[in-house]
Amino acid sequence: MLRQRIVTALLLLAVLLPAMFHAASAPFAVLATLMVVAAGWEWARLNGYPEDWARVIGVVLGLSVVGFWWWGGLSRSWPLVWGLVSFAWVVLALLMLRRGVGGWVAWPVPLRLSGGLLLLACAWLALVQAHGIGLVFLLSVLTLVWAADIAAYAGGRAFGRRKLAPSLSPGKSWEGVVSGVLGVSLLAWFWVWFDQNYPSSSTSLFGQLWTAGWGWTVVGVVGLSATSVVGDLLESLVKRGAGMKDSSQLLPGHGGVLDRVDALLPVLPLAMWLTSTLEV
Repeated sequence: MLRQRIVTALLLLAVLLPAMFHAASAPFAVLATLMVVAAGWEWARLNGYPEDWARVIGVVLGLSVVGFWWWGGLSRSWPLVWGLVSFAWVVLALLMLRRGVGGWVAWPVPLRLSGGLLLLACAWLALVQAHGIGLVFLLSVLTLVWAADIAAYAGGRAFGRRKLAPSLSPGKSWEGVVSGVLGVSLLAWFWVWFDQNYPSSSTSLFGQLWTAGWGWTVVGVVGLSATSVVGDLLESLVKRGAGMKDSSQLLPGHGGVLDRVDALLPVLPLAMWLTSTLEV
């Protein structure tokens, strides 16, 4: 299993890194579109749609974001959208985590499907526009999620006593959440140091927050760390409601695309809202 995970990770990096470092934005946007097609297919399956319909739904989602791209949506600014989507994630988290799996499956399937597809499309837009801001900015957002996940896992294993959501994810603890925040805090320090010593055409998210003041930095670090946990927990809830361990087996050893990007889905719009707010 470990060997399979490593091989899959190396293959993904072989595709992802050239697209990320390419001077043009098109290669990365195409890769992000392929990812959102796969995520849409997985989301339809998680909501009970048969395989054929799930594939159609994934393709339709992909064609929709391509149409939005062709229309010129990627070149426009969407601060209001980022604010609304971030607020929607907060409301969704409060409702779903309070109602649990039973409350989730009681929602009408078309509502669950359309709401999830809309959030996936917004995450696609945020991801591609984050790349457009600059590689440093994009990397700061991606490493934020990785640091929060790794630090939370390590801290939970070492100090975890109080379960965060035992019915959804028994391995997560409040101590792990605090560890995740500390991990992101250390990462923020690194990115601020990097921005100051190796200036480039773009600034990291943390560098922007630090320039705006320590208050913005604290709010950003805590809010983004908490949001990454929310994304992970909500996907766990949805998978339990569907009776599935993984969103798919598309990525051998890793599960599906949603399993890899669940924490990133709410973080991306919030990061874009923060940076758009700081620009005002």
